[in-house]
Amino acid sequence: MKLPLVILTLATALVVLAASAYTVSETEQVFITQFGKPVGRAINADPAKNEAGLHFKKPFIQKVNRIEKRILAWDGPDTEMPTRDKLYVTVDTFARWRIVDPVTYYEKLRDERSALSRLDGLIGSETRDVVAMHDLIEMVRSDKERVPERDEALVAADSNLGLLPPIRQGRLLLTRKILEAAQPKVRDLGIELLDVRFKRINYKSGVIEKIYARMSSERLQIAERFRSEGAGEAAKIIGRKERDLLTIESAAYRREQEIKGRADAEATGIYSAAYNSSPAAADFYQFTKTLETYQKTLGKDTTVILTSDSDLFRLFKRLEPEPAE
Repeated sequence: MKLPLVILTLATALVVLAASAYTVSETEQVFITQFGKPVGRAINADPAKNEAGLHFKKPFIQKVNRIEKRILAWDGPDTEMPTRDKLYVTVDTFARWRIVDPVTYYEKLRDERSALSRLDGLIGSETRDVVAMHDLIEMVRSDKERVPERDEALVAADSNLGLLPPIRQGRLLLTRKILEAAQPKVRDLGIELLDVRFKRINYKSGVIEKIYARMSSERLQIAERFRSEGAGEAAKIIGRKERDLLTIESAAYRREQEIKGRADAEATGIYSAAYNSSPAAADFYQFTKTLETYQKTLGKDTTVILTSDSDLFRLFKRLEPEPAE
């Protein structure tokens, strides 16, 4: 009779011991609930203390609740929202968080899925508020100290096209604002929000078309400016060419007239000297000049009316022989 009783006692003790003992890992924090209500403090919740190992509870009436101690990830959904300059963008954010008060976390959220759902609403709301208060350039530029590179075509054109406006904050400061605004709200849930960042910022399809149209317009303006400058330079070159041609032609014409004048003067002098050398030479000169005049003025179909005493008609008269002496 004693042996079965001993065995029963030992079995009961083992069952009670198994129901009372539990272990705590270094990656988790544990609290006990009795009839669904938390009792005592959380174990291994303090980062300064390592309470991992074997622990005990009241058997059967108390339950062990294990909560993750490590840093957890939150990946928000892609959300469309407007910026201050009225551009609709799709913002994808992510965050890192951890549970610092497991009892409060359990009472208000129960599990990680509920926590992620609450983070969707809280962080998403603060993100929309911050994005709506700033221009798109503030979200795209990582830091206000960073100087953006300009397109070589814009620099060559010496144009203000494509010149980005100065920013006052930058993307890092915007995410810090979101973090600071969301931290007090999640702290009431037993959660510590460690960091919030923008994963991706995309334009909506309509906005992308507008951006491409603006880029195309800028390039067309640059091309038109180059064409205008080229046309101006071409006009200057053509103007200089025409002026130089007029100068050359004027100088050549003046030189030509000077040469002709000297030639005419020399010819006149020669003719005059020959005319005055003797009466026979004068008559021959007059005869040749009259023939040249006939050749130039009288053609096959020319009709001329002359008087009988005209010098031009003189050679058409019948020459009477001179009387012999």
